Amino acid sequence: MSRKELSKISPSPVSLATLLDRELREEKGEKRFVKYGEESMTKKGEDYGLIKTCCHRVPGDPSTAFSVFAIFDGHSGISAAVYAKENLLNNVLKEIPKDIISSSRDAWLHALPRALVAGFVKTDMDFQSIKGEMSGTTATFVVVDESIVTVASVGDSRCILVDNKGGGVVSILTVDHRLEDNVEERERVIASGGEVKRQDYRGGPLRVWPGGLCLSRSIGDADLGKYIVPIPHVKQVKLLSNGGNGRLIIASDGVWDALSNEMAAAACRGVAAEFAAKLVVEEAIISKGLRDDTSCIVVDIPSDHLPVLQRNSTTQKKLHNLLKPLLFPFRKKSKKNSTNKATSKVGVVVEDLFEEGSVFIERFGNDFSLNNNSDQIFSCAICQVDQRPGNGISRPLNSPLEVPFFCTNCRKKKVIMEGKRPMVYQ
Repeated sequence: MSRKELSKISPSPVSLATLLDRELREEKGEKRFVKYGEESMTKKGEDYGLIKTCCHRVPGDPSTAFSVFAIFDGHSGISAAVYAKENLLNNVLKEIPKDIISSSRDAWLHALPRALVAGFVKTDMDFQSIKGEMSGTTATFVVVDESIVTVASVGDSRCILVDNKGGGVVSILTVDHRLEDNVEERERVIASGGEVKRQDYRGGPLRVWPGGLCLSRSIGDADLGKYIVPIPHVKQVKLLSNGGNGRLIIASDGVWDALSNEMAAAACRGVAAEFAAKLVVEEAIISKGLRDDTSCIVVDIPSDHLPVLQRNSTTQKKLHNLLKPLLFPFRKKSKKNSTNKATSKVGVVVEDLFEEGSVFIERFGNDFSLNNNSDQIFSCAICQVDQRPGNGISRPLNSPLEVPFFCTNCRKKKVIMEGKRPMVYQ
């Protein structure tokens, strides 16, 4: 598709009223740590975005501000995408105890990965309880708290981190749950009793049967049984500035089916976030045409909100070892010289804080103990039913500190879901 043809279907520019509203909010003291832009071209009308830049961990306290950005790419209808957009954030926040929310930023960030998992599971369970709803959705959910970025995702809507100074892709913050590309997910689905094959003799992507979905994780999809799970891949990173800004590109598969990570980064290089998303979407449509809903959110995290990279620190040496294969794939030099070269070329460096993509939910731990004589109430991570310790609550053997917890019935479902044994039909 040419740029001339594309211009005919391009949406109208941002209205004056929207721009004025942004100005007024900033004048009222709603300070933003990030700059962003969004763009979407519609084919089926099943993509939905969520942007909240003025969230407060402690209500009314601007010092506890954080931002949320998300893309939901629905299939078999829009209901799951709309439901997730409206409920996922609240479900995540409800999973963090109030004493942790109000205690400290570090405690809140430490609890966030586990809360994201529980929030995804609760959103899925609640949606599936709505009678007659069979649609599903991907979900890529990004929380930006100053220099800390936490991403949870199911499906194939991707989030990447781009270095605005060097122009390259620093980190891929999500994992695609496409059966065609993800061997581990194929093995899990087959082990749990599902069948993975192409639709017919004409080929096409690998799909799980029954159902025929090409993804292994999503929210919704009640008609596809236990093979499709809502447990997200979660990654939390800290950005360290070396004179550049961190840029997040969050997009649905309409973008990633047309552009590689590097192409998406190059399409908006040197352009302000407010206009960058439009360029990424245009580049995707020019490359492949408008074959699917194509949505993108670009978020810039300014360098003045990031800790400064300490070149001589132990952390820097560790980070450089992670970046070295990316920056110098064909060169071998001394460690000292390579470190100096690497840090001079990149504007932002990533320190990995947490990453977990397994469907084994116990790995998303928390740091409070379980006392069987305690009066504390625990919620089952799957069905969300409150129970007391010892009353049907299940936890990993010899791991009293591991959470979340499961009631007896959900423990059985979880074992099947993780592929430990075949599905048994009654």
